Amino acid sequence: MMTTDRSHPLVPRLRFPEFRNAAEWKIKVLETQGSFLASLTGKTAEDFDTGNAVFIPYLNVFSNTFTSITDLRSVNVADTESQNSVAKGDVFFTVSSETPEEAGMSSVLLEDISNCYLNSFCTLFRFAEGKSSLNPIFLGYMLRSATPRQYLSRGAQGATRYNISRSIFRSLPILVPSGREQCKIADCLGSLDNLIMANSRKLEALWRQKQGLMQQLFPKPGETAPRLWFLEFRDTGDWKTGTLGEVGEFISGGTPSTSIPEYWGGNIQWFTPSEINERNLSKSKRTITCEGLKHSSARLLPTGALLITTRATIGDVGIAENPCATNQGFHSLAVFENQVNVFWYYWFVQNKHELIRRSSGSTFLEIRKAGLKQIPIVRPNKGEQQKIADCLGSLDDLITAGRQKLEALKHHRQGLMQQLFPFLETK
Repeated sequence: MMTTDRSHPLVPRLRFPEFRNAAEWKIKVLETQGSFLASLTGKTAEDFDTGNAVFIPYLNVFSNTFTSITDLRSVNVADTESQNSVAKGDVFFTVSSETPEEAGMSSVLLEDISNCYLNSFCTLFRFAEGKSSLNPIFLGYMLRSATPRQYLSRGAQGATRYNISRSIFRSLPILVPSGREQCKIADCLGSLDNLIMANSRKLEALWRQKQGLMQQLFPKPGETAPRLWFLEFRDTGDWKTGTLGEVGEFISGGTPSTSIPEYWGGNIQWFTPSEINERNLSKSKRTITCEGLKHSSARLLPTGALLITTRATIGDVGIAENPCATNQGFHSLAVFENQVNVFWYYWFVQNKHELIRRSSGSTFLEIRKAGLKQIPIVRPNKGEQQKIADCLGSLDDLITAGRQKLEALKHHRQGLMQQLFPFLETK
């Protein structure tokens, strides 16, 4: 049985001007609005990914406020079976999860899909005909706001997996303003989601453009000239052949003794392979002292060195923005003065598969320093290296700016969700 704290009026912290003097929101209980229907039942592994019907997978419900009609899988459902097909306006809930906080995620179906069913790990709620005055887009956002999410996560029971009973779903509180205010909130959050989606697509397009350029700006394996030249380098001839050891000095890493506190917590950044997830590396999770560096096999790497993972994780690469050191999962590269380190960063990104192909080991994969140095390469002169590095670097800068904008939009959306819906303490 749901109990609530009603010591304050049920109104959001942020309200559109035309609704600031409107009545407080109403509380409705889900079971009074319709009924739950059984999801897909009686299926075996052989019934899936075949047949003329489709079903909505668990992750589609878990991940999407509004059900994606492009993320469906086929299933065999005979005409003689008694199954509940989904309908426009239905609400789906996940019934279990690995954590209470992720249990009971909701998704609203906004389109008609013929001969479509819901996976058996979710439950289906259908509003009674003529019963609900809820805007379905408003409903989708409201069900993922703080009050319903807190209520469902508190109702999840279990140890290794957390499940929500039908009785908990039935008593779920629904917070309802007037129809006009519902539409205003739906339009606001819907417009913001459209903007987030547009920026996501732009970011994806930039990433694809970068991948395509890299394939054309570097020669194919076995070739000595790229498919795409910059105008000023078209007459410079094929790239020079050699080995990776001619590009610079490879430097191995090491780990100071973890039992000696004086070796740790200094001002030397000390990277591990799990931290190599972006181009420019400035801050590591742990630091070491000069004494720690002296009493390990690590060496101080210069600014601009390429940190290349070569043990267990193979071929991830980043550029040191400051002098630093690494553990033994690296063979880092300090390029010679006649080479451009950013060009070789992109070379490693493009040729990661070659490092993996040359790695070996029974306990974990590893490529040794000698093996790295013998990898055959072709390289242009320094001027062309710089041109390629600048081109790809500019695209990466755009991608980074795009990611930051996308994160800011998502953060803004999260803040709006917290303010546009009132919070009702439930027990």
